[in-house]
Amino acid sequence: MSAVRLALISNTPLDIDAHFAAIDDPKAGAVTSFIGRVRDHDPEADGAVLSLEYSAHPDAAAGLRALAERAADGTGAIVAVSHRIGALAVGDAAVVIVVAAAHRGVAFEVCREVIEAIKRELPVWKRQHEADGTAKWLGLGG
Repeated sequence: MSAVRLALISNTPLDIDAHFAAIDDPKAGAVTSFIGRVRDHDPEADGAVLSLEYSAHPDAAAGLRALAERAADGTGAIVAVSHRIGALAVGDAAVVIVVAAAHRGVAFEVCREVIEAIKRELPVWKRQHEADGTAKWLGLGG
């Protein structure tokens, strides 16, 4: 069975419970998670952030699966990961990662590598809408 049991690019709200269900395994003694949410501020914004709008390359889902597989390779970890696209409000989940492994160190390490790889490599872009009416496109990654 694949180490990645769920890898989605979705234009609908992310189902956190489905991620936990996807990695459920009696061999796993540790489960870690990361949820990236839209926040109301950004260090580079002049004022409040009102929302984000994510868009993705058509191959983003395959890329997401590949980077999760690479992060889990040889570790025995199981991964469920999704990235949301479309319009998101403050507080909405943009990224959900859940990792199960036999031991906590591996689970934390794989979870961290998945989010860092998403930020470095995933062809997803975000447009940040700010309170002053400006909208800025922000680079590659989530």
